[in-house]
Amino acid sequence: MSSRVNERNARRGTKLGAVAATLAVAIGLAACGLGDDSDDDGDVQVAEAGPAEGEFTMSTGPLYIDKGEGGVDGPGGTLAEFEEATGISPNYLEDINGNESFFAKIRPELENGESGGRDIIIATDWMAKRYHDLGYAQDLDKAALPNVEENMLDSLRDPDFDPERSYTVPWQSGLTGIVVRSDLAPDIDSVDDLFDPQYKGKVTLLEELRDTVPLVMMADGIDPHEATAEEWLDTIEKISDAVDSGQIRDITGNDYIDDLPRGDIVAAIGWSGDAVVLQYDDPNIEFVMPADGCVIWSDDMIIPVGAPNPGAAYAFMDYVYDPENAAQIAAYVNYTTPVEGVREVFERQGEKALANNELIFPSEEFVEGCVTQPSLDPEDEQEIEQAWGELVAG
Repeated sequence: MSSRVNERNARRGTKLGAVAATLAVAIGLAACGLGDDSDDDGDVQVAEAGPAEGEFTMSTGPLYIDKGEGGVDGPGGTLAEFEEATGISPNYLEDINGNESFFAKIRPELENGESGGRDIIIATDWMAKRYHDLGYAQDLDKAALPNVEENMLDSLRDPDFDPERSYTVPWQSGLTGIVVRSDLAPDIDSVDDLFDPQYKGKVTLLEELRDTVPLVMMADGIDPHEATAEEWLDTIEKISDAVDSGQIRDITGNDYIDDLPRGDIVAAIGWSGDAVVLQYDDPNIEFVMPADGCVIWSDDMIIPVGAPNPGAAYAFMDYVYDPENAAQIAAYVNYTTPVEGVREVFERQGEKALANNELIFPSEEFVEGCVTQPSLDPEDEQEIEQAWGELVAG
C-alpha cells in the first residue's frame, strides 16, 4: 500500500503548498526514521526544581492562551499577571505548527542535551511519550507542583502513556472535528462532506496522522481503535486520491486559522478551541461535531533536557493550575480545561455561558461516538507513518 502512495506522489512532482514549512514528517524523513527508535528508552533525569526566578521560554502553538492588551504578553493577560505575581519573565513562542515538524526541527539540539533555550514544550500525548522514550523529556519533581497535584482532573491522572504523570502536565484537552465557514458551506456536518465535489479545492485536512486519518475512517464506518494496518493504509490512499484530484486543497498544520477567515477554504478538519477563537472575529466560523464522532486528545507540558530554567517552568505549571488562573485561560481558548474547580469559578463570576460550554466541560452526550487518539501497533507504526509522511511531504 505505502508503495502505491509513493508511486503516485512521485508522479505528482510538486509539494503541497504549506507542507515544506509545516507539520508532519518534516519532509517525510522524520516519519520514516522515528518509528525505528520511538520506543527506545533514553536516559531520563528529574528536572531540578531550583529557584523560581529569572525568565523562562515556552514553545506552543497559536491561539493557545488568553491575550492581554496588545497581545499574549500584554497587560491583563495570564502571562503578564504571572510575571507580576512571581517576578519571572515569560518568553512565549508560538512556534509549533504541529508535533512532527517541530520535533524534527529541535531533535538535533535535544540529541546534544540542549533545548534551544526552551523550558517548556507543549506536545500531544503520543508525542510527549516519544520525547520521554528518547530521553528528551525530563521527569518532574512533584513536590514543586502542589496545585497540579491537588487540582488536576481525576480523569487525566492515570493515562496509559504516562500512568503516574511522571513527566507530563496536561495543558489543555480538546476535540478534533470540522471547522466550517457556515456562510459558505452551511450543509457540512460529516467528514464525508469534505469529499463532496462541490467543495473541490476548498477543503484542508490536518497533518496530524492521529487526528485526520481516524476521522476519515469513522466516516467510513471503521473503528480506529480496531483498525488493521491495511485499513489505515487504505484510508491514507483515499486521502491521497483526493489530494491528487484537487478535492483536498492542502494538508496543513494550523494554517486553516488564516485560510478560513480569508475565504480561501470553506471547511477544514481542525480543533475545537481554534474555532471558538476565530469566531470572535467572524461569527460565520464554527466548530461542527462530525456526525460520525470526533477525536479527543490532550496536549501536555514537558520540561525538555537542557532546559535552562526548570525552576521557573515549575512555577508556571503550578500557576496555571490555580483554578482562577486556569479559568482565565479557558474563557479565551475554549478548550477542555484539565483543572478541577474552573466551572465553579465561572459560576461564581456569573459566567453561565462559560460554565455550560460543552467545549470546556463536554458532557457524555456531547462526545458520544467520539474516540481518543488511537495508538498504532508498534509492528505497523513505521509503515503507516511512512505512508502518511510521503503523502504530506508530496
